Amino acid sequence: MYGREVAEIHDDLNSSRGKDYRSEAEYLAEVVRRHRPGARSLLDVGCGAGGHLEHFAELFEHVEGLELSQDMLAAAHAKLPAVPLHPGDMRDFRLERRFDAVVCLFGSVGHTRTEDELRDTFACFARHLTPGGVILVEPWWFRDRFLDGYVSGDVVKTGSRTIARVSHTVGSGDSSTMRVHFLVADRENGVRHFEETYEHRLFRRDQYASAFAAAGLEARYTEDVQGGRGLFAAVVREERS
Repeated sequence: MYGREVAEIHDDLNSSRGKDYRSEAEYLAEVVRRHRPGARSLLDVGCGAGGHLEHFAELFEHVEGLELSQDMLAAAHAKLPAVPLHPGDMRDFRLERRFDAVVCLFGSVGHTRTEDELRDTFACFARHLTPGGVILVEPWWFRDRFLDGYVSGDVVKTGSRTIARVSHTVGSGDSSTMRVHFLVADRENGVRHFEETYEHRLFRRDQYASAFAAAGLEARYTEDVQGGRGLFAAVVREERS
């Protein structure tokens, strides 16, 4: 999953398919500062090949990234040689500093497999917040909004390469499986084919809310942003006397 061949084309492919990393980063920075005025530092968990992080680096004084896939991390390193990037699992990582904002985008949190893992993930995020900091999480699709059997297909040209991507996503119980086939063609290498499979947990919205609460966080959800999956913004819950 998220191997070298995908890491090589990931951000260029998604940009060509219509994903605007710059606009999303600007929107997310605005949300961060709405909750944490003057925010200066940000950690991107599941940063992938650095598509958002390269723009966060222009919008915040200090940014860092965390990524489980070594191939994705290598691609991000090539793009952002001056940014601290860490290998790690979102469910249990320990960095030496805290951040004004912790973000987890592109539905990456859906790779957690159980509610316990989701709670551990949010608790881990919270441990890396400065006082008054904010967590932004773009969920994977909620179970009641998931389209079983969904098919997606695109052919794009980026630089000297032409890339075709076709996917088929099916549900089974509370999980989804996305199988993606890629064809990449260029003058030097001809045409090559590879495929990847991605597993996500189809949590309900109330399960996300419960996991945030278990981590001592109060979360609000905004509909229909981030490609339609929405966005949770969470802060440490204030104790009421």
